[in-house]
Amino acid sequence: MRKWLLGGLALVLVLCGGGVAALVYYFARPPLDVRVVFDRALRVPPIAASRPDEQGRRVFELQARPGDSDFGHGATRTWGYNGAYLGPTLRAKRGEAVAVNVRNALGETTTVHWHGMHLPAAMDGGPHHPIAPGGSFQAAWTVDQPAATLWYHPHPSERTETQVYRGLAGLFIVDDDEPAQRALPHDYGVDDIPVLVQDKQFDGDQLSTGERFGSDIGVLGDEILVNGTPRAYLDVRSELVRLRLVNASTARIYNFGLADGRPFALVGTDGGLLDRPYMTDHVRLSVGERAEIVVALEPGERLTLRSEQALGGDLESKFNGGRDAFDILQLRAGASLTPATLPKTLVATPRLDPERAAQTRSFVFQGREISGRGMDMSRADAVVVKDTIEVWNVANGHDTPHSFHIHDVQFQVLLVDGRAPPPELSGWKDTVFLAPKQRYRVIARFADYADPATAYMFHCHVLRHEDEGMMGQFVVVEPGQQPRLHG
Repeated sequence: MRKWLLGGLALVLVLCGGGVAALVYYFARPPLDVRVVFDRALRVPPIAASRPDEQGRRVFELQARPGDSDFGHGATRTWGYNGAYLGPTLRAKRGEAVAVNVRNALGETTTVHWHGMHLPAAMDGGPHHPIAPGGSFQAAWTVDQPAATLWYHPHPSERTETQVYRGLAGLFIVDDDEPAQRALPHDYGVDDIPVLVQDKQFDGDQLSTGERFGSDIGVLGDEILVNGTPRAYLDVRSELVRLRLVNASTARIYNFGLADGRPFALVGTDGGLLDRPYMTDHVRLSVGERAEIVVALEPGERLTLRSEQALGGDLESKFNGGRDAFDILQLRAGASLTPATLPKTLVATPRLDPERAAQTRSFVFQGREISGRGMDMSRADAVVVKDTIEVWNVANGHDTPHSFHIHDVQFQVLLVDGRAPPPELSGWKDTVFLAPKQRYRVIARFADYADPATAYMFHCHVLRHEDEGMMGQFVVVEPGQQPRLHG
């Protein structure tokens, strides 16, 4: 339908003055290939302060508030947590009880969702738990999952894209006692670096939310921020540097690699470390996905992390930014580097057995609906029995790219279009790219936190799609319980 509409629009342009020139511009212009002079030191988000309370919990404080930021265009109005843009990195260890007090100093309702975290539905921060302007909310849970790079961001009804785009996002790093964590680079801000990547476009000195002609996925910017830093470089002092890549954009898909084509080690994905390092020269991340990579450097060299073409070469891909390329971050190695060695093995990943699945479900993402239905906060699209395994078949039914995210659990990818997944999809995932017309088979265990009155979400993480209704709900119940959702 959208292609027919674009064809109609093209005809209108031809019939109007300047139509031919407009068509030539939009259809013949090359994709973006953005190369920059790296002139700003990368900002590394600070580790959030915390305090113990009388219950023995680690307590964090977050305030969502407006501010002004300097991205090289003047004073740009932005939003952040505990500051003008983005938020601090929360960090906790597996087994710790945590509480996060969230205050809303914005002029509109917000929430905070703990993306990738296993926690009770009432603490998950979806649209069912709005925080009004001037209000507050405490999320409290016990961290119970392997070490991983997670993140937090708003998840309000119909306003997620806008709030994330303005700057509301931050990292949540989970630690554990696995020896592999110490064998990898692990000195935060020195050889273990968060890399939150976002694309932006500007209208003068302010962020612009204008859409690219023909795009069906939302805002596609022509400038890159890393941790809120434009044209960022990082001084490196070790032979190995660990980059925790986070696609914190609202729509764009990235295909990360090094400018000289050298391989790097992929050591972790959304839910934690892989069994062993996987050597590759690229890693594609759709919206919300994360990857941990380890890059080796020689003394004195400068190396650029880039994003190259992320999708196919058709017109649909061009309109949706899939053929654009960007300089992301420059790594500047010192004259002498601390020796470092990459471990050969990391952590063992227990494999879930599809033969033990209690349910198999199927969902098709198409238009702004999942299996023909838009979001309804009073409807449970799946009722899952606590401590059972389920297999979900998730398909992209059309030509628009999507990003599938499920709350609360980490899943394993069983099949991609009927074939075994590639190594980069072999670990724990909570978000996966849904390529046009492809089918994915995933498996998850819904271990804890039955609550028949409170839903978790599953949805497209292209945030425009999410806001426009491409979202469903599931409820975890005890055996024999029925859901009691009230919208």
